[in-house]
Amino acid sequence: MHPRAGESFIDRIEENLMALILGLMTMITFTNVILRKFFASGLLWGLEATVFLFAWLVLLGASYLVKKNAHLGVDALINLFSRKTRRLMALVAVTICIIFSLLLLKGAWDYWANFANLPGTEGRWFPTGFQETFRAKGWYEVNDIPMPAVLAWMKDVFNDGEAYEKIPRLIPYSVLPFSMALLVLRFVQAGMRVWRGEIDRIVASHEVEDEIAEIAEQTGQTEEGASR
Repeated sequence: MHPRAGESFIDRIEENLMALILGLMTMITFTNVILRKFFASGLLWGLEATVFLFAWLVLLGASYLVKKNAHLGVDALINLFSRKTRRLMALVAVTICIIFSLLLLKGAWDYWANFANLPGTEGRWFPTGFQETFRAKGWYEVNDIPMPAVLAWMKDVFNDGEAYEKIPRLIPYSVLPFSMALLVLRFVQAGMRVWRGEIDRIVASHEVEDEIAEIAEQTGQTEEGASR
């Protein structure tokens, strides 16, 4: 295996999942339109599925934009300072973002865990341990999406052997801790880029426009030189 294969997978996990989600949303919506238009029928579970998929898309998009350094921000103030000062300010900002995303991760885990028959964490702000007693909610189902046969094994793991009619809520809700964990990872990676001096801010700015203009100018000069 190539030594960077694992890194490549982690680096592209948002892109791959978002492409899959967009494809699924398109197919479900298109199928529903055809069924309703020509067959007076439809996928009863289509709306709920697309709502869940859209939620996945939004939550994964948050970490994706951090990775691409594309979250919008106001840079009018930080541009007044030297690059060294901007880097220091970016390190402070990314530290705050990491702490905030860790809080989100704790809340996401605590909300999802019981649906997977797992304990939530103790502690108001930061986890101090896991709950000794909790109410298992692995039997909770969604409203409309039917349980596919390929996931029949889940009844023994999460529902005491009783078959699910609809998919358990732990499946769509799993995006909460997963996306927040990715958000923490991307902020840590952004902080490392700031520390190494590769960037001096963690938000998109008008400097992107300046870089595009510079590239266009260089391209124009190259074409002019070639014509001569």
